[in-house]
Amino acid sequence: MFVTGIIAVGKSTVAQALAERLPKSVHLRGDAFRRMIVNGAVAPLPPMSDEAFPQLRLRYSIAAMAAHAYCDCGFTVVYQGIAVGPMLDEVIGMLRGRSPVCLVVLCPTAEVVAERDASRAKTGYGAWTTAMLDSELRTNTTRVGLWLDTSELTVAETVDTILARLNEARLR
Repeated sequence: MFVTGIIAVGKSTVAQALAERLPKSVHLRGDAFRRMIVNGAVAPLPPMSDEAFPQLRLRYSIAAMAAHAYCDCGFTVVYQGIAVGPMLDEVIGMLRGRSPVCLVVLCPTAEVVAERDASRAKTGYGAWTTAMLDSELRTNTTRVGLWLDTSELTVAETVDTILARLNEARLR
């Protein structure tokens, strides 16, 4: 299962809580592969440079390979990362093949995301604004899988909703 959305929507928290509710599960944090680069990392900031796209694709590719490896050993993988716009289609393509792919897009309102971002310790937007990322998600991202407005949901309610609506999340 791939859990995505823009920064500060609760992907890490929801993915961890979801993995904890599943037997024999893995929470695969896609951003970990970015952090492994010691020197030469290029951040995916606007405007995206020619070097940023290959590094972003590398990160998605490695995460997809790890997800496949865990699935091959019988684990349910909850892979969490940011993929919006055309990049989401690429990630889905990388994940297809060995087992059914489920997609959950967390999409609270931009106002709620801005509030959540202001109240958290980590920062990640850089040159991206909440409005820019929210616009990319809502206007340039293919509407597949389960899209959840989590503006009014707790983490537990979000996980309950995902589990109850898993068929909607399954990509055909």
